[in-house]
Amino acid sequence: MEIVRIGILGAANIVPLALIKPARQVAGVVVAGIAARDVIRSQAFAKKHAIPQIFASYDELLANPTIDAVYIPLPNGLHEHWTLKALAAGKHVLCEKPFASNTVEAERMAEAAQQSGRVLMEAFHYRYHPLAARMKEIVSSGELGKIQRIEASLCFPLFSRKDIRYNLSLAGGATMDAGSYTINVLRFLAGEEPEVVQATAKLASPGVDRRMDADLHFPNGITGHMTASLLSSTLLRVSVRVTSEQGTMNVLNFIAPQFYNRLSVRTPKGHRTEHIAGDATYTYQLRAFAQSITQGTPVLTDPIEAIANMRVIDAVYRKAGLQPRGRAEDSREPATS
Repeated sequence: MEIVRIGILGAANIVPLALIKPARQVAGVVVAGIAARDVIRSQAFAKKHAIPQIFASYDELLANPTIDAVYIPLPNGLHEHWTLKALAAGKHVLCEKPFASNTVEAERMAEAAQQSGRVLMEAFHYRYHPLAARMKEIVSSGELGKIQRIEASLCFPLFSRKDIRYNLSLAGGATMDAGSYTINVLRFLAGEEPEVVQATAKLASPGVDRRMDADLHFPNGITGHMTASLLSSTLLRVSVRVTSEQGTMNVLNFIAPQFYNRLSVRTPKGHRTEHIAGDATYTYQLRAFAQSITQGTPVLTDPIEAIANMRVIDAVYRKAGLQPRGRAEDSREPATS
């Protein structure tokens, strides 16, 4: 079996859960090296997680021919820069969500991936779990009849205002973090691209949303609502609700179903509850990434999909009276013909 040797750009807190542990479960994947801004931190991280190579800089890691692919868990505002550099160096890239700061950046990343012939995948890990497939199966099966409305919420408390997710210069905000998931699952279940009808933000600081509520409308007539919060009166909620002419589907914890999940369907025929078993979402994601590299298997969260998600994120910010993240020249609303 071909071995995929992955290097890590940044010793982020998510790395053990998103890559180190899954790599132990996925045959043919080796975590081969790490680089961080602080060499002392990267040394400690490498020692703790048995990573064999430590690089003095991100550039040094990218230049090393023993590294086949990179995982980028850096702050949102750095995704484009290091993805472009990694692709130019001939590396495959697994980039954390959200894909970029804005749509223009996402488009540049997609073009670079196409030109390089390398795999570029956005790390929406939940999409690779059997729960996501089961949700889609029920919505598409006709069991619920005509779908009328889909609501998605991801709310959790992030108290420290020093967290990078509150940093505007690093493309922070609730919509970029929690909201990227809610927008993604709405688009996934509706099967079409929405118009953002209205959006309301609560701010942590100028330009940085700590909560966002938005209403969406899909061409097939489905309406949607997203709630994303890093700090609000809704402390914890991770759910999806689908309402139809014949019933409802409610899903608890679509983000990390390996810990616990519940899917319930209620129609005139009755009510049932399902618990979808499976490995960790990150294990499925890493396996899909490796198979795309070694076998050419398409991924569910490719750059085209990532661009579509970023378009909705940008539109939500504009409807809320805020600027999309990133450089001003990249965040302008596209001119209409």
